[in-house]
Amino acid sequence: MELTGEQRIPLPRDAVWAALNDPQVLKACIPGCQTLEWTSDNTLDARVRVKVAFIPMTFGGTITLSEMRPPEGYRIDAQGQGGLAGFAQGSAVVDLEELSDGSEAETRLTYRIQAALGGKLAELGASLAQSSADRIARRFFADFTAAARQKAQAA
Repeated sequence: MELTGEQRIPLPRDAVWAALNDPQVLKACIPGCQTLEWTSDNTLDARVRVKVAFIPMTFGGTITLSEMRPPEGYRIDAQGQGGLAGFAQGSAVVDLEELSDGSEAETRLTYRIQAALGGKLAELGASLAQSSADRIARRFFADFTAAARQKAQAA
């Protein structure tokens, strides 16, 4: 499965970068995220409960950040196990580009995700998984933009 997109966030790139690397911000924005904690300088453990085709599934997994280019972007590799539901694994490349039109600062966040599903999750079909992933991404970015603004204003 492949998912690509971009989101314009009305904040300077440094503020977006800071929010992308704050587990509390991400936990609040990732739909169904129950836990998200650093376990090393570049690794997080996560537990997420999602619904795919109205079927609730809980995944525990690891997220590793690499190819760090602060504040321009990085690569994310993730793998999660959902017990009988199956597994999900994938990678994403995230790029941040500072935009300016003479008024407020704005950042364009682009992402390219490659994901593989296995077990019962894969049996649901690619189109259901794709529509669920699209829905989760839209909700994440709406929540992330608001949370990143709050974090920047509090700083």
